[in-house]
Amino acid sequence: MSDNNELLEKVVATSDLGAAGGGLLRADQANRFIDYMWDQTVLGGQVRTIRMRANEQEVTRMGVGERIMRLATEAVDDGINVGVQFAKISLTTKKLRLDWELTSESLEDNLEGDALEDHIARLMSAQAANDLEDLAINGDVTRTTDPLLKSFTGWRERAVAEGHVIDHEGDPLNRAAFNAAIRAMPRRLMQRRNGMKFFVGSNLIQDYLFSITEDPNYAATIGAQIITNGGVRAEGPVGFQGGFAFGIPYQEVPFMDTDQPGTYTGATGGHGDLILTFPQNLLWGVKREIQVFREFKPKKDTIEYTMYCRVGVAIENVDAIVVVTNIKSES
Repeated sequence: MSDNNELLEKVVATSDLGAAGGGLLRADQANRFIDYMWDQTVLGGQVRTIRMRANEQEVTRMGVGERIMRLATEAVDDGINVGVQFAKISLTTKKLRLDWELTSESLEDNLEGDALEDHIARLMSAQAANDLEDLAINGDVTRTTDPLLKSFTGWRERAVAEGHVIDHEGDPLNRAAFNAAIRAMPRRLMQRRNGMKFFVGSNLIQDYLFSITEDPNYAATIGAQIITNGGVRAEGPVGFQGGFAFGIPYQEVPFMDTDQPGTYTGATGGHGDLILTFPQNLLWGVKREIQVFREFKPKKDTIEYTMYCRVGVAIENVDAIVVVTNIKSES
C-alpha cells in the first residue's frame, strides 16, 4: 500500500504532472493509479479488466457450438470442417470527471498540516473508485436526472436486456432463487460450474443469512457454519464471502441496488437482483490516459483539483449470465 500512497502523493504534486500543475500521468503511474482504484472495489479484482489505448476497442470472443463431433465412416471424407465461431464485442468508454477543492485556511489550520492535501487526495481517489463501480453495475442511460449513472449502460441493464432473466415475483432471497438461476444457465456451460459465482446486494444477502438462523435446528446446520466462519474482505470495502449455494460461492456486492421498485402486480418496497455468471465474463475497460490537474485560484484562495478518466463496460457472452429479478428486500 505504501507504493500506492506514494503515487497519490505524486498525483497532487505539480512537478510530477507537468507544466501548469496538470497533465497526463506517465504510463507506469496510470497503471498503478488504476490498480489502487480497483483495489478499493469489490468487483475490480474479479472481473476482466481491459486497459485500453483508445476510446473504443473491439474484444474478440471465440466459441464453438454445443456439438462438433459426428460419426466417422471409414475411408469416407464428407468434406465437412467445423469452423471456430468468432464474435466481436465493442467496448466503448465515456469521459468522466471528478472535481474537488481545498481552501488555504483548511491546509493551514488543520492538525495534519501539509499532509491533509495528500490525505484528501487518497480519500477522493477511493470515492472515485466507488463511483466507478456504482456506474459499472447500475449505469442506465434512461436515468436522465442522475449525472453519473446516465453515462452509459451498466452490467445490470445489459444482463436484463440480453441475458437469461427469471422473475422471483416478490419472494425474498432463498434457495429457490439460487436453484432457478442455476437451472437457467445453459447446460453446455455447467461443465464449468466451478468457475461460476453469484453476486448479490447487501440487504438481500443479509436477509438470506438471517433467514438461516430461523431454522429450528440452526446450530447444527451448514448455515450456522457459514454465518460463524464466513468472512469479509480484509482489504478494501467490506463484502461477505465464504457462503455457497449448491456448491457455487456467492459474493456480497454493496453497490448492487436493493431499493428497486418491483415490476410485478402489487409490488411494494425495495427489490434487488441475484446474478449468476463467470466473473471474467464481465468486462471493465479503462483508458490508461488519466489526467489529474491541480490549480491555485488566487481570488478564491483555494486549490482546485480535476481528474479525468475514460471507462466503459460490456458483457463478453450474454448467454453466460442469469439474472433473478424482483427479489424482495425485507423492510
